[in-house]
Amino acid sequence: MRKLIAFNHVTLDGYFVGPSGDFSWAHKGNDDLEFSAFVAQNASGDGQLLFGRVTYELMASYWPTAIADKHDPAVATGMNSMSKVVFSRSLTHASWNNTKLIKGDLVSEVRKLKSEHGPGMTILGSGSIIAQLASQHVIDEYQMILDPVALGKGRSMFEGIQEQLNLNLTKTRIFSNGKVYLCYEPAA
Repeated sequence: MRKLIAFNHVTLDGYFVGPSGDFSWAHKGNDDLEFSAFVAQNASGDGQLLFGRVTYELMASYWPTAIADKHDPAVATGMNSMSKVVFSRSLTHASWNNTKLIKGDLVSEVRKLKSEHGPGMTILGSGSIIAQLASQHVIDEYQMILDPVALGKGRSMFEGIQEQLNLNLTKTRIFSNGKVYLCYEPAA
């Protein structure tokens, strides 16, 4: 069975995006060489990326551009070459390279993807998808970059879960830019 990871940046007060969807705060400190190497290594994998429509449209509008290639060539190459799935009821097509559009029931479609042979899958952004899958115990690992910033308001990636989600900390890493990598697995 394929492993499903949820990966997001979060603020000290628990938000993955600000009230208007802004997450520019997550890019502060990206000039740290150790952190940049960590990001590039993650983007060079052979896994599959999963997105909701909003995150997909944001990513698809940036990573295939010359600006992304200039500022983050290793990440741009990885993002553009990796297999991608976007879950949406409103999109009619997905034009970003190597992207499959799925309109069916989210939970059953992700369970079907997990049962197929292939590389691991990672959800980026896409808080509403994370909350729906977390509630159904479909996510195997939660990876977060805790950013040293507080917003006061925004959206939690767990917004709307119906029951408490208990997690066990499995890995940590502290970067000199003040960001902290946290890795959790669902508690048994």
